[in-house]
Amino acid sequence: MTLAELKRGQIAVIEEIATDTIPLKLIEMGCLPGNTVELIQLAPFKDPMYLNINGSHLAIRRETAFHITITSKSSDE
Repeated sequence: MTLAELKRGQIAVIEEIATDTIPLKLIEMGCLPGNTVELIQLAPFKDPMYLNINGSHLAIRRETAFHITITSKSSDE
């Protein structure tokens, strides 16, 4: 599953990122494997995506989100 498939309010863990296609600034802001990510809001037409990654709030393009692999957390965790 990729970050682009995350639903609003859903929490997941970043499993893998394509470092050759992800901007370095996102990696510096905590977009790393093992970190928790939550989709807070989608802009009109679903782009950009407003996220909470380990307490940092940032917006990324959907095109970039397709290069980030995640695992969804179950609701009972």
